[in-house]
Amino acid sequence: MKSKKQWVLTMIGAGMIFCLISGASSGYAATGSSASPVPDNGIYAGLLAAHVKNGVVDYGGFKRDEPLLDQYLNLLESTDVSRLPRNGQMAYYINLYNAWTIKLILSKYPDVQSIKDLGGFFSGPWKIKLVRLKGDLVTLDHIEHDILRPIFKDPRVHFAVNCASKGCPPLLSEPFEAARLDRQLDQVTRAFINDPGRNYLAGNSLHVSSIFKWFSEDFNDDVAAFLIQYADKPLKKMLEGKRSGIKIKYLDYDWSLNGR
Repeated sequence: MKSKKQWVLTMIGAGMIFCLISGASSGYAATGSSASPVPDNGIYAGLLAAHVKNGVVDYGGFKRDEPLLDQYLNLLESTDVSRLPRNGQMAYYINLYNAWTIKLILSKYPDVQSIKDLGGFFSGPWKIKLVRLKGDLVTLDHIEHDILRPIFKDPRVHFAVNCASKGCPPLLSEPFEAARLDRQLDQVTRAFINDPGRNYLAGNSLHVSSIFKWFSEDFNDDVAAFLIQYADKPLKKMLEGKRSGIKIKYLDYDWSLNGR
């Protein structure tokens, strides 16, 4: 009997064969003749399902399946993102960021304990020009800070992009898709906000991830208000009851690799 991973990867291969037979070898899927071409995330979906469990990434598994990851990165490179609807573009850039982050880790795996081990002496890994986009090489920083944040202006993106670290919001075990992007963004945001290991209230002190300090302007410089918006009832009630007296304290960020 095949393992779940073997089954998933078999289905990926079957899907690729079907696409070739049906003439969809360009890697695009369309809902109609006039629809914008949407990148087929099937390969990436299979890889995530096989190698990401509860936010823990099996980089060894990704390394063994690196040719499939390369196929997906090639597909993204060939996508005309300008023809996608707004949600499609945002989903595309989130997937692009996360998939290339995995590729960056694989470039030195298994001899990497943290993404900070990569990059140059004077610049971090997020400033390496490795992402292939529109015929050019750009950095991960470019995707996050020059595209995702300023264009889409959605603070939930901070819980969708993954920096391959334990302190980062967990990598979702499925691709982001235009049709359900809003639900997915809510899902990852709520999961992070309501994780007591990442954000918690102790007395009048609200201990939160350093993400809220680094990108405070994206949260309107009001962390408590943002948490109240996405907190489950117990935490939400406590935050609302102490709203005026809350003091924010930022937790140390764990930069160790989110793998096993």
